[in-house]
Amino acid sequence: MKRIITSLMLLIVSQVQAQSYYNVIKFGAKNDSTALATKAITKAIEAASKVGGGTIYFPAGKYLTGPIHLKSNITILIDAGAELHFSDNFDHYLPMVQSRYEGVDVFSFSPLFYAYKVENIAILGRGLINGHGQKWWSAAESKNLSQGRNKWQLLSDSLNKNILQPDDAAQTKKGFLRPPFIQPMYCKNILIEGITIINSPFWTINPEFCENVTVHAVTINNPHSPNTDGINPESCKYVHISNCHISVGDDCITIKSGKDAPGRSKAMPAENYTITNCTMLSGHGGVVIGSEMSGDVKKIVISNCVFDGTDRGIRIKTTRGRGGVVEDIRVDNIVMKNIKENAFVLDMQYTKSQPEPVSVRTPKFRNIHYSNITVVNAKNAGIINGLEEMPIENISFSDIQIDAESGFVIQKAKGISFHNVQINTQKGASFIATNASDIELNNVKSNAPLAATAVISFSNVSNAYIHNCWPVKGTQTFLQLKGNLTQNITVKYNNFLQIANPINKSQEVTNNIIVE
Repeated sequence: MKRIITSLMLLIVSQVQAQSYYNVIKFGAKNDSTALATKAITKAIEAASKVGGGTIYFPAGKYLTGPIHLKSNITILIDAGAELHFSDNFDHYLPMVQSRYEGVDVFSFSPLFYAYKVENIAILGRGLINGHGQKWWSAAESKNLSQGRNKWQLLSDSLNKNILQPDDAAQTKKGFLRPPFIQPMYCKNILIEGITIINSPFWTINPEFCENVTVHAVTINNPHSPNTDGINPESCKYVHISNCHISVGDDCITIKSGKDAPGRSKAMPAENYTITNCTMLSGHGGVVIGSEMSGDVKKIVISNCVFDGTDRGIRIKTTRGRGGVVEDIRVDNIVMKNIKENAFVLDMQYTKSQPEPVSVRTPKFRNIHYSNITVVNAKNAGIINGLEEMPIENISFSDIQIDAESGFVIQKAKGISFHNVQINTQKGASFIATNASDIELNNVKSNAPLAATAVISFSNVSNAYIHNCWPVKGTQTFLQLKGNLTQNITVKYNNFLQIANPINKSQEVTNNIIVE
């Protein structure tokens, strides 16, 4: 009797295990790309969903498909040797679905992988997915877009008549809204692991309003192409990105939370993100926050990453009209090399605008800290650029080595500190502050001082403390002070024995300059 029961149990277990895998070929998919497999994949997903979920299995081969819509408890397993090639026929991505495009809630083409209000979903494997984005890129950049509405734009217009628009609504209306590659919306418990992704039509991995998202060991390669960002988790909570390799046509990893009034109305921040052990090559920025950050960005940790050849390193950007706050950010243990612009960017004037009274439209950057970072061969060390009505505040840099063509510029900011920071430049001062206050420089230096150039240049700076510095031999001037608003500067506990002229002070600088 026991043997019979045991045999039945084993039979039941084996049947359950067999049924949990749904081979798309058995549902009619061709693995030689000779026919569109969209219907076969949909049938496999529906079959799995009817019994509570399962794994949709793609064995080795090439599959041509349209959009894939996931349901709860569905895993997509793309085995080694399997390739999913997504159609570039725009009609295959109709009907349009609820989506988000650059921080604005819209109806648009279906994403290539799409999920809406589901949970426990995954895209796994050692296979490849190819978005065949060239046709999408060409359509987006076509000059014909402004000369008449094509049928897809007209459809988009009809579906988006009453959406809440951002400040630059004309841009959204005239554009061609390409689909993201992978976009789950309002979903929970998402895992994307192991796969290689190429040629995304638009943003590549773009979870929206999701909770508990893990992206691990993913490779993303998009060529020089418009807006093909790598990983863009927007207005999500509990996001984990690790061990990824990214080379794309725009930002490698970007954290966002909605644009202008649409983002503020949702009021769903991007929060509790960890990004670690990633390499970033081609891209406008290694890790970028903004400029769409109107719903807030909070509690972000970035660590143990290498950026080699990106345009910028860590970039945080916004502009007037966004509103929202970026705060409680930690960046640690990073190596940057061959950075084409700025290694560090905190810029609140991403687009040109005029000062205005502080309101819900006014963005804020605060409580952001960088440590243990090496930068080699950057064009510029960095820039902190706040607003007259809202300075950037409470930013620290600790244990950092930078070799750059030009130094670190600070303006319209307060509460900025550098501890154990060395910046070697080829031209200009290493540390430049203008219209700033509450600046602390502790053990800062240049190991390659330039003739007739100060290491530190202050203009209209108030309340600064420079201490524990030991300028190297060959430094002609350590600190240059100018501007009639420069005041309350304390220079204390420094070793100036190797330089003849530690401080050069312009005639207009007269208020409370203390040197000990």
